[in-house]
Amino acid sequence: MNGREPPPDAGFGRLIGLEVTERAAGESRCTLGVGPHRLNPHGTVHGGVLYSLADQGMGAAVYTLLGEDESCATIEIKMVYLAAVREGTLDCRTRVLHKGRRLVVLESEVMSGEKLAAKALGSFAIFPAGR
Repeated sequence: MNGREPPPDAGFGRLIGLEVTERAAGESRCTLGVGPHRLNPHGTVHGGVLYSLADQGMGAAVYTLLGEDESCATIEIKMVYLAAVREGTLDCRTRVLHKGRRLVVLESEVMSGEKLAAKALGSFAIFPAGR
């Protein structure tokens, strides 16, 4: 992989127990176990959890394409929730669809076993590191 290593996740991803398990050029995979503390009042995984998986996965995929002097940030993500999840492990696979000089477009699929739980399309900005 030619890209930059992302900084260690001492923040939000770590707080919620999200783990980036694979990174390759323009791709990533992350997982998160479902538990009672990740459910909404209806007993299903909160939409923010699925969104967080996609956002973290997209950032991890972008980092595989960045130079040492570059960083990135989310511009926007559109999320479509397709199936309720109550238990198991969430598996998010992300891939870059397009990379320009300053913009990256990505898609993520969040799976619960064999079931597609959510799909996301997002864009990230690329800018000089330290900004």
